[in-house]
Amino acid sequence: MRRWLVGGALIRHDDGLVLVCNRRRDRSIEWTPPGGVIDSGETLLEGLAREVREETGLVVAGWAQRSYTVTVDAPDMGWRLRVEAWEATATTGDVVIADPDGIVEEVRHVCAADAPGLLLASPPWVQAPVVEWLGGSTAERYRFLLRGAHRGTAQIERIE
Repeated sequence: MRRWLVGGALIRHDDGLVLVCNRRRDRSIEWTPPGGVIDSGETLLEGLAREVREETGLVVAGWAQRSYTVTVDAPDMGWRLRVEAWEATATTGDVVIADPDGIVEEVRHVCAADAPGLLLASPPWVQAPVVEWLGGSTAERYRFLLRGAHRGTAQIERIE
């Protein structure tokens, strides 16, 4: 079973937040908060700050709190994903994309009204918590089960 720890940054901007446009291997696009896989030897917040800087050019001054945790189990594909989403207290810097993975194509400051529409192309484990967070009713934990051997045809069920 392959396991990933991912950090997600919730960066408020006026009434919305900062989202990045990710181009996936299958050429599809997903809008998500900035963040990514935490490297071996990094703490979660060190890795998350690095990911934000790489994907957006923004430097996070500090972290307010962990807003929620997401776990996605995909037993048929042999992986488990755990995401911790943290709210940034403040950021400095200008938007510059320097993503070494070449996934991020765009950075946007998105108002709360526009975010749900952009997030429709993202998996439910990204979409549901972010939309709920923007609405002020976030759960502490989210759990999803992904059944099927192929991401495009797998069935996703929210179990918590």
